[in-house]
Amino acid sequence: MGRLQPELLDRVVSFADRSVRLAEKLADDGRSRRVVDQIIVAGTSVGANTYEADEALSRADFAKCVGIVIKELNECRFWIAIVERRSWATSAQLSEIAAETAELKRIFGAILTRTRRSAIK
Repeated sequence: MGRLQPELLDRVVSFADRSVRLAEKLADDGRSRRVVDQIIVAGTSVGANTYEADEALSRADFAKCVGIVIKELNECRFWIAIVERRSWATSAQLSEIAAETAELKRIFGAILTRTRRSAIK
């Protein structure tokens, strides 16, 4: 039995899939392999660390994993901004993944805040 809702787990798998899809499009367009790789690594790391948090052995382990998820989402936000600044994709093409990055960051931020608060009590 995990700590997180199945819907959230599905959502991060979808996010990882969208990240890979964006990276594949950029690769097909001949864009920087380094940026493509970073998008894949950060996007899939969100999912991997969420799954790790779901089965964390302790509250501290859970908080550590959720913190890493937030860091990886920040990295995704950075790479999306680079893609947009370089005009490798339009704002319209990036709007869905950018919005999901921000929303997931808010969700995981709230989870981390609640976890830390309950540890203090």
